[in-house]
Amino acid sequence: MILLDSDHVSILADPRQSLREEFVSRLEEAHQDTRVPIVVVEEQLRGWLAAIHRVHDVRNQIIPYLRLSKLLDFLAQWPVMGWNEPATDIFMRLRESRVRIGTQDLKIAAIALANDALLLSANLVDFQHVPGLRVEDWLHR
Repeated sequence: MILLDSDHVSILADPRQSLREEFVSRLEEAHQDTRVPIVVVEEQLRGWLAAIHRVHDVRNQIIPYLRLSKLLDFLAQWPVMGWNEPATDIFMRLRESRVRIGTQDLKIAAIALANDALLLSANLVDFQHVPGLRVEDWLHR
């Protein structure tokens, strides 16, 4: 199983991204169940909701609302890997062992570990601090 971090989801969700075509081909060649962790869904939604909230002129909210709508359409095509007790237990164990990465990233790592999944992320520096986590960056070779 493959899980996608926010940076990889952002490339897939935006057809204008130059890295998208090669990344899609690589995913297709992998022939693996690919999912989006619920924490990544949260991050993506928070980003667009914050962008909408920052714009006070309703006319200037049209494009952020359009992008949010496109994101929802995109996410509807992907299975979502939820937050559950095994992931929570792993998260708490990682916290107790003082793994020093952000809370959201630690949750994403816990979901990947709980499901024995490969995490695709460009944030290798942080995720490499998580013992046992398999993480690769498929955007930058």
